[in-house]
Amino acid sequence: MKRISLFLILSVVGIHAIAQSEKPVDSKITRVTVFLNRAQVTRELKTRVEAGKTNLVLSGLTAQLDQQSVQVSGKGNFILLGINHRQNFISEFNLPKSLRVLNDSLDYYKRSLLVEQQQKDVLGKEEQLLLANQKIGGNNQNITVNELKAMAEFYRSRLGEIGMAKIKSDEKIRKTNERISKLNQQIQEQNELYSRNTSEIVISISAETAGTVDLEVNYVVANAGWYAVYDLRAINTKSPIQLSYKANVFQSTGEDWKDVRLKLSTANPSLGGTKPELYTWYLDFYYPAYRQREISRMGAVHRSADKGEDVELSVEVPATEQMSITDYTQTIQTSLNTEFDINLPYTVVSASKPTLVDIRNHELKADYRYAVAPKLDNDAFLLARATGWEDFSLLPGEANVFFEGTFVGKSFIDPNNVKDTISVSLGRDKRIVVQRERVKDFSSRKAIGSNIRETAAWEITVRNTRNEPVKLAVEDQVPVSKISPIEVTVNDVGGAKYNKDTGKLVWEMNLQPNETKKVVFKYEVKYPKDKQVSGL
Repeated sequence: MKRISLFLILSVVGIHAIAQSEKPVDSKITRVTVFLNRAQVTRELKTRVEAGKTNLVLSGLTAQLDQQSVQVSGKGNFILLGINHRQNFISEFNLPKSLRVLNDSLDYYKRSLLVEQQQKDVLGKEEQLLLANQKIGGNNQNITVNELKAMAEFYRSRLGEIGMAKIKSDEKIRKTNERISKLNQQIQEQNELYSRNTSEIVISISAETAGTVDLEVNYVVANAGWYAVYDLRAINTKSPIQLSYKANVFQSTGEDWKDVRLKLSTANPSLGGTKPELYTWYLDFYYPAYRQREISRMGAVHRSADKGEDVELSVEVPATEQMSITDYTQTIQTSLNTEFDINLPYTVVSASKPTLVDIRNHELKADYRYAVAPKLDNDAFLLARATGWEDFSLLPGEANVFFEGTFVGKSFIDPNNVKDTISVSLGRDKRIVVQRERVKDFSSRKAIGSNIRETAAWEITVRNTRNEPVKLAVEDQVPVSKISPIEVTVNDVGGAKYNKDTGKLVWEMNLQPNETKKVVFKYEVKYPKDKQVSGL
């Protein structure tokens, strides 16, 4: 019995010592590097430890962090023994203030609903009581007219009051139920953004003496990233274009990034950094279905022999070269990507809507000209052709276009599909008058032998009613044949640049104020008489 008691005492002491070795610590998110997909979060903590081994526990972290990405570094008289990551399905996140307010409001309206329903129930019982006791006097009791009148007025008045009170109660109950329904929807949306289980990082350290340790913890999280958006502003047709480079930063990790230093990177860790390898491309004869299982099994054996050992994927993070700070944003060109280090604190909450972050403002040289395609639309459109964008590390993204202080519309910038010029439409200008008409004298349809010959001529008239000269590109087209029985002959392009492959015609004009110009183009189409040509 003494041995058993001693064993139990030692066991309790051992468990108590293990429990004491785990020390919960508070940490704060100070920096976040946001990739196009995923983000790297940096937490800092400072605490005091006693001599010996201690397990520092960072709790309440997102459950979506990549445990393979956890890194720890620090300062202090200690040795880092190891890092462990574990899920916590019992403890939940500290609810954000907005969600706590919603829950409190929901509790308030639920209590109000119970009170109102109770009051309505009391009114209903009172009404039943009055209706059940309508007998005024006994059989031998005489009631005067005044008494009868008074009782009738009492019943009328009280039942009326009860009826009105029930109507008001029903209305209040209806509105309260609607409010509760909306609150439940908002709470459900918020709960989807905050994981119900959490994650913990346990940092094991050993210190020879008691002292203070400063630690920095880094880890990568999913459900985060950013995408580019732009504002393009043109003051007039003589000024450069102002390009505002912005980012929509999104995250639904369950952790709010409050007053953190943001770094936006054009890297995408989810794509991986290892070059794919080509393996032998085997050709074989087709076999009937009954032999497919056997052939597939043999093929799998061959592929296994060809591949050899598995390749472990890894991502190298290249060293960065810092540049000077301009407008609170430092642009860092790495070997493979671009980073924008923003020297201003930002708060990015875990939400369904992104947070708009300003990156940089650029000035682009622009050439302004008008373009019109009267076959589709008689209005002329002002275009700004911007150059010099290559040095700004632009990404594909939507752009809001403003001209002369007015919002014109949306465009899309895709640097991957342009060469040296970005063309942006700034809207219509009714002061460029354009008209397209068929010239009847040169248009005809005749049957010649076994063929039909159609001749068409079009006249385009443009007039500049502005008080200043303009550059104008007029676009039209002639048909292009895909098959030999249909022959297209272009008789006159009217001085336009003609692309034979696409059939496109372009006239470049310089129009003085109140100047009018006309162009005419002609073409001919021949096809078999017994056929019908679509699109002609």
